[in-house]
Amino acid sequence: MRARAGDPPRTMAQKILASRSDESAPQTDLIKAKVDQVVLTRNPSRVLAEAFALGLKKTQLEAAVIYDGRCVGTAFPRPEEAEPVLDDPSFDPTAQSLTLARAGIGVPPAVHLERFAAPGRLMLTDDPRLSTVGGTGMLTLISPSSQLAKAIVDGYAMIRAPRSVQILLSGRTRPFVCARDVLHELVRRGLEETIKAVELRTGAPVVLEFAGPSAKLLSVAERAVLASIAPLVGATGSLFISDEKTEAYLRDQRRSKAHRALVPDAGAPCEEVIPIDLAAVDPLVLDPNGVIRNVRDVAGKPVAQVILGGDGTATARDFLAAATLLKSKKIGPRLDFLIAPPSRQILEILAKTGALTDLLATGARLIEPDRLTTYGELYPPPSTDIGASVRTCDAEPCAPGPGCYIVSAETLAYTVAHSQLGDPRAFKRPVRVQIPRELPTEDQLVVRERRDAPGSTKRPPTVPVSPVAAPYKTAETLNIYEPGFRPPLKGSDGLPSGPKILGPEPLPGEIVVGPWAALCSTSSEVRLVAGRSARLAPLAKLRALLAVNLPLGLVSQLAGHGVLCLKIDEAGFKALKGQKELQLPAPNVLGAPGAHVMAGKIKVPVTWVAHPGEKGWLTGGASPLTPSTPAKTAAKR
Repeated sequence: MRARAGDPPRTMAQKILASRSDESAPQTDLIKAKVDQVVLTRNPSRVLAEAFALGLKKTQLEAAVIYDGRCVGTAFPRPEEAEPVLDDPSFDPTAQSLTLARAGIGVPPAVHLERFAAPGRLMLTDDPRLSTVGGTGMLTLISPSSQLAKAIVDGYAMIRAPRSVQILLSGRTRPFVCARDVLHELVRRGLEETIKAVELRTGAPVVLEFAGPSAKLLSVAERAVLASIAPLVGATGSLFISDEKTEAYLRDQRRSKAHRALVPDAGAPCEEVIPIDLAAVDPLVLDPNGVIRNVRDVAGKPVAQVILGGDGTATARDFLAAATLLKSKKIGPRLDFLIAPPSRQILEILAKTGALTDLLATGARLIEPDRLTTYGELYPPPSTDIGASVRTCDAEPCAPGPGCYIVSAETLAYTVAHSQLGDPRAFKRPVRVQIPRELPTEDQLVVRERRDAPGSTKRPPTVPVSPVAAPYKTAETLNIYEPGFRPPLKGSDGLPSGPKILGPEPLPGEIVVGPWAALCSTSSEVRLVAGRSARLAPLAKLRALLAVNLPLGLVSQLAGHGVLCLKIDEAGFKALKGQKELQLPAPNVLGAPGAHVMAGKIKVPVTWVAHPGEKGWLTGGASPLTPSTPAKTAAKR
């Protein structure tokens, strides 16, 4: 994407948004931007219900993909929302030019990187894990269901323009150090604090942009791993440069026409520049307490469970490296070694190269890439008395259990070989992996529109009426609950059913005690609530979220679902913790200087962080932008 003569220097995010907006220099404001792709993984039925209500006939997007991650059938309700659209035999996604990725194709971050990601495009989604596609130079933003539905219908969305923090990569990684270790190093250096400072100074969400001389040395798969850091540190997205390696990757995927070059202009206005020398990174581990530590500091920790794969941060190179290091080795008698290839393409690569046979020969078990693995519902971590759990994928914030150690593939291989954590450099001989150039690209589980297919009835599927969040117009009194648990529910007998893990809509026969407000301390807790806001807002009467660490990239998502986002300080959090009720003033009072909320006689200062346009979404009950509404008018609403 080349800049025109006379244009000011731009970051990569600014280039993408400027090419899709009528505004030549988007600032911290809501802008109307053309959307290239929409990806639905968590609430497809809700989004499609709104899209059909808006009159969806046939989407004009480059790609609108629905992922069904339910690989394992259970007799009990799953922790995510039921999907009547996907279970309706009359639903033909091709009638609306939608693409359905069926269960078993793999996890969305890995599959979308291989089959759909394209440099220089704008993608909206409901899944923060899809920040991995930024490894190709594609800008991915999280949006509420109403915005996703409108994008599917008319191809446009209102977006809060982000600011950029640039990460300059230099040097080369040493043997037994990989992209996961670099990601941990960035977290350990306080990248989240840097993003908070930028958001506080600019009032805009942050996009991480990876550049520098060593960015060109990384493969696209390694770039995707680093791009996955965005939700972990509160950024709204990640972007890598798009260069010759990106073009070669797309060519190997038989999608060379999707390539576009993307680099930041010299002198582009980044808010912060963070240099990192890859040669100075050691093998690192994220412990169950969320602390980044050197692997040697936890060496000798007994391990009972190991999971290789499970999400998009496990690459084909990771599986091949682990297979090479573990060849002719056997697992310990009390160790469970599970492998979950994140895509069918990676599974086929392992099968063709013989790496799958080598891994199974160690005693590994092959499991399906069901989303419940990252939720911790399938194969949960064992109790600490038995041993630790070691994984290559980040768990969801709501995952139950004692937690697990997140490590690189090399460190995981050492763990499997010795049944305890340790430094992978003890292997002595560096591992060399060659990825096949001829990649399997047959999409047997991807349902696409076919030009030669017989005519469809084009009958819309049977979908429930989409619940709409109640507008925030007057003062309200809310119950206060912490996000680690579901709001107290009453069973059909009227007795409290006790606290439960924060799940989807109420179970049959239960009545929600609400409305309620979530009280959060960390950004992970905010992500937990935001990931379920589409269900909790209308069904569980979630009305507000008060947080010390409130990533601005999630404010639009929450505001679009009718959830009021208020920032508080540590003193305010301590004052509210343990309180039962919260009194919110009317919107006109809350938006004035010196605004505060009350908990009994306790007064807590708050800041309403929503943009003026997002405040209009709240008072309207959802993002009410129609296709014909000008962007500037909506921003002033």
